[in-house]
Amino acid sequence: MNGKRYSRQRELIYQALCQTDEHPTAEMVYRWLKPENPALSLGTVYRNLNLLADEGVIRRMAFPVERYDAKTAPHPHFCCDQCGGVYDLELPYDPELDRQALLSSGHDVTGHELTFHGLCRKCKPLH
Repeated sequence: MNGKRYSRQRELIYQALCQTDEHPTAEMVYRWLKPENPALSLGTVYRNLNLLADEGVIRRMAFPVERYDAKTAPHPHFCCDQCGGVYDLELPYDPELDRQALLSSGHDVTGHELTFHGLCRKCKPLH
């Protein structure tokens, strides 16, 4: 982490993100860290997540509730329509989509985010 002065709480928050693939909300991070860090406030978690996202250390993900991801390289996600879980998909980033969007719209396209929806393995009915 770079930029701002070192903060133990910011480091804890960042490490919590790095140790999960759940793409947690700020509230989830707070619940994970609070038992061992009684002085931690939800506001501190939000402020530090936003600071880390603004610095480009983590990604802010616009789902119905903001989630955060320590993986900053472009990659697609899957969002379960039943439980709300968010998962990384191991698919390559396709710069051709950026080129096609540029050609069809005339906008200066700098990237895209791809999210698939459906039922995750945990929620889909067993057949």
